[in-house]
Amino acid sequence: MPSSTLLARPAEAPAAAAAAAPRRRTRVLALPEARWAAAALVLFLLALPLQLAGAPAWTWGPLYALAYAAGGWEPGWAGLQALREKTLDVDLLMIVAALGAAAVGQVMDGALLIVIFATSGALEALATARTADSVRGLLDLAPAVATRLLDDGTEEGVPTGELAVGDVVLVRPGERIGADGRVLDGVSEVDQASITGEPLPVAKRTGDEVFAGTLNGTGALRVKVERDASDSVIARIVQLVEEASETKAPTQLFIEKVEQRYSLGMVAATLAVFAVPLLVGAAFTDSLLRAMTFMIVASPCAVVLATMPPLLSAIANAGRHGVLVKSAVVMERLGQVDAVALDKTGTLTEGTPRVTDVRPLAGAGLDEGGLPAGAGLDENRLPAGTGLDEDGLLALAAAAEHPSEHPLARAVVDAARARGLALAPAADFASTPGVGVTATVAGRTVAVGAPAHLLGTDRLPDTARLLGTARLLGTADPANGWATPPTTGSAADPATEPTTARAIAAPAPALAPDLTSAPGTPARPLGTADPTTPPADARTAAPATARAAVVAAELERSGRTAVLVEVDGVPVGVLGIADRLRPDAAATVTALTALTGTAPVLLTGDNPRAAARLAAEVGITDVRAGLLPQDKVAAVREQEGAGRRVLVVGDGVNDAPALAAAHTGVAMGRAGSDLALETADAVIVRDELATVPAVVALSRRARSLVVQNLVIASVFITALVVWDLVATLPLPLGVLGHEGSTVVVGLNGLRLLRDAAWKRAAEGRR
Repeated sequence: MPSSTLLARPAEAPAAAAAAAPRRRTRVLALPEARWAAAALVLFLLALPLQLAGAPAWTWGPLYALAYAAGGWEPGWAGLQALREKTLDVDLLMIVAALGAAAVGQVMDGALLIVIFATSGALEALATARTADSVRGLLDLAPAVATRLLDDGTEEGVPTGELAVGDVVLVRPGERIGADGRVLDGVSEVDQASITGEPLPVAKRTGDEVFAGTLNGTGALRVKVERDASDSVIARIVQLVEEASETKAPTQLFIEKVEQRYSLGMVAATLAVFAVPLLVGAAFTDSLLRAMTFMIVASPCAVVLATMPPLLSAIANAGRHGVLVKSAVVMERLGQVDAVALDKTGTLTEGTPRVTDVRPLAGAGLDEGGLPAGAGLDENRLPAGTGLDEDGLLALAAAAEHPSEHPLARAVVDAARARGLALAPAADFASTPGVGVTATVAGRTVAVGAPAHLLGTDRLPDTARLLGTARLLGTADPANGWATPPTTGSAADPATEPTTARAIAAPAPALAPDLTSAPGTPARPLGTADPTTPPADARTAAPATARAAVVAAELERSGRTAVLVEVDGVPVGVLGIADRLRPDAAATVTALTALTGTAPVLLTGDNPRAAARLAAEVGITDVRAGLLPQDKVAAVREQEGAGRRVLVVGDGVNDAPALAAAHTGVAMGRAGSDLALETADAVIVRDELATVPAVVALSRRARSLVVQNLVIASVFITALVVWDLVATLPLPLGVLGHEGSTVVVGLNGLRLLRDAAWKRAAEGRR
């Protein structure tokens, strides 16, 4: 991708504000499941104190009955409908268990079971509704109406859904683009973070592709529609999220199979316990009591609680440390991952561009000396021939950029303020899309923008000419480093002219041979049209131009965005800007590698050069750059096809399909898009990347406690069931044994609530 440039961008322009997608959010009580669960809870809370206070049964009995009805009718009805299709699920079984508890006098226990069950169903319905809200909101990124240009040049507003392939639409500054297409005319910058995840707007000109839902900057564009609305990238993202959300994991399919078999087995066993004694002459009441006791002791409550306390404790502990895990199922799945895919922008990086390099160019026709370090630009005039140090260069660029709202401009201004530099007022500010900004600062014309545009193709015809001139100037030699130039008027002697490292700011010869001229042609400044009469400005600018281009190329090779600063047409310095790596990124990659046994893979929509540079810093070798959302999904499914359980960590709309398709998805919370936050299984609320390996380790600890609890619960249930079948198990003793096993496994699981459990997980200890 070409270097991003400093361009002005309207700050919350009315058109941009109008183009922002409205946020849809389902209210909790708008869901019938939530209303019924709330009613059951209120009735239970009214009945419980009356019962505990010893009030007559007629005061609390009807309240419990209403709680049973409010919380149990929906799952009960669903269970009966499933029976019509010859399917028996746990929903119906839990209702029957609650009624059985009431039949043997355990009314409060049955009501509590109903309330918990109804609340769980309401939370599941709310999560589903919120995800659907985010998907619908994503479609709202594309504007409802687009401006279509007719053959006679007139304009008409049409719904974007009616745009056809081949139509030409006009996109004004600040508007969202209505369809996927290609630019026919115009220059602008487009914020397409919702599609590619790139943190900076991308310059668009004739022939470039644009996407529906992305935000146009300061220029007007004429775009030819190339895809129907249903085939746009935004529409495909929605489709991918919906398809991945409907896909059932193998673990879920296994649970459904076990649920069927357990439900059928328990019903059959309860009927047998009731009927067999009757056939051999036992009393009806005794047989019913034995069957109800069997249903209680064989109830899956102990098994469910054996699983839930460790997972819920881990969820609570993770929440205290800034990780929101959305369900117990997610907490269990986190511990199963054996491969990790990381997004770049906003995940491994902070997602905000910052100045990383300040490279002043001395000897560019500006006299040495000038402003003292840290002086800023407080003078009324910038004296001619002033050489700039780092602070002077940064203050000059920030003064010119101050009126701009472009992300790179804000980065330059923020860097100057961080150094405490005073900014001179700027006049005659102008911004050119795709080029940069110009302003008058302290009486001098200052330009800040992309080197490729400010230096110009006429001044920098090609890379070979640039590098050749730079070598003759002594400014750069990619093979041997920086070299001192040969003495003017004499040939270089390898024996007496050693190559020494020097700063790029050292003075350079004012003239350079024109590498495109015939042999013997006199030396002239780079880019001068007439070699016999070079203008003074050209003689001044030529060495600085060459050095500026070399510095810019060096910065861009290292993954920075190069920003050139010129004063009166003469390059005076280059700034390097990059998205800063999170401080804990490298440690997180190391920890995830230790947990999974393989290094994470980097999936990003950013350019390959920037991605490779960042990956090298954190220790990632598998880098996949320039990806659209469907490409990220394909990469995830490729790994899952190889038998891996992939954890995806991302933050943007473009990451949502991969988050949904992965075994487990984790979103960064502070800068994450609504869709990513809703689609992800877990959210890093404080954007502390180091919590990702910590929560994975905590999940593995929770899963080991689940196994312990299942063993304990199984032993208790088996012993009580055998006792009830072989001998006579008193109902109070059966309830005591059943509830006792529940208490034991519950307390065992609550061990993960302690801060020490998180500390051990963060340190990588089991």
